[in-house]
Amino acid sequence: MNASRQRLTPALVLLMSIATGLSVASNYYVQPLLHTIAQQFDLSVNLAGFIVTVAQLGYACGLLLLVPLGDMLERRGLIVVMSLLAAGGMVITAFSSSFALLLLGTLITGLFSVVAQILVPLAATLADPDRRGKIVGTVMSGLLLGILLARTVAGLLTQFGGWRTVYWTASLLMALMAVALWRFLPSTRQSVSLNYPQLLRSIFRLYAENRVIRTRAYTGCLSFANFSVMWTSMAFLISSPPYNFSESQIGLLGLVGAAGALAARQAGALADKGKAKLTTSAGLLIMLASWAAIALGAHYLTALIIGILLLDLAVQAVHITNQSVIYAQKPEARNRLNAGYMTSYFIGGAFGSLLSANAYHLAGWYGVCAAGALMTLVNLLIWWRGHRFENV
Repeated sequence: MNASRQRLTPALVLLMSIATGLSVASNYYVQPLLHTIAQQFDLSVNLAGFIVTVAQLGYACGLLLLVPLGDMLERRGLIVVMSLLAAGGMVITAFSSSFALLLLGTLITGLFSVVAQILVPLAATLADPDRRGKIVGTVMSGLLLGILLARTVAGLLTQFGGWRTVYWTASLLMALMAVALWRFLPSTRQSVSLNYPQLLRSIFRLYAENRVIRTRAYTGCLSFANFSVMWTSMAFLISSPPYNFSESQIGLLGLVGAAGALAARQAGALADKGKAKLTTSAGLLIMLASWAAIALGAHYLTALIIGILLLDLAVQAVHITNQSVIYAQKPEARNRLNAGYMTSYFIGGAFGSLLSANAYHLAGWYGVCAAGALMTLVNLLIWWRGHRFENV
């Protein structure tokens, strides 16, 4: 393992960060395009929002069924194959001539883009223990930047060649990244004496036996639900009066979220210093405060920008801290721990997307903000009840 750690150079960390961002971005290119796709396929707001839900449900299935394989199979080969399959899903989306085919491509891409969640525990395994939180924070910043910048890239590319151009470009980049990962990732295999069904069952056992892991999974689930609640309906808000933004302008708001994500990078370093509880508590309180600014954003762009910054900062800080704490619980089972945690995380995202589309349909932007604030209050209650069991 020490030999492997020596290969975790800054350049390799950067490559892994870009790869995680590029793979997870494939699920989020669609968000600023929902209005355009809804018009082309003659979809209602609810059906258009369902595209995002399918992507996140596919991702959740991949997390539960594919990510644990990282504790069993050779990881570099697994990462490369999954990257190519995710690229194939985007090709199907680019070719889609019907809503059903669009959903199929979205589902395949979501299922295999969980390659990002094999790269993150791999980075944790290769890192020295005293730098693990910082390395995880860097790679996870790449992941969240991918989610956020996907909107910017998708909006800009749509202006030049239509929404299908987004998926052609993304599939090509994903294939090229697979080649780079095959060339530069070290070959690693985790020794585990379990077959595949036992491997899957062990995920539930790990969470059933450890309250710290369960609490962190709950806070991650509800945090990402908050994130999805805002971003799913954002395109509907700012493509309508008083904003009337184009796809490229909607995508540029992803840069605001990216700034918030980068500001949260130090959460991992704080976790390394034993301040995980403080980081989590502060993050959840900032998350709650962000919804007041987001609500004002219905009419004031400055308030909306401040709210986006605060929400994305808080979600990323809580997320990085959660992963740092969870990875320290069972080092030999990091892929399974990550599978369980990220499954709950993206189930939260899928629920948030579904809730957001329906809240916007029933009560507009203020209904969306009320749903987000209520979930944050529930999250704070769960954290308050569970944090005393941690020794971090």
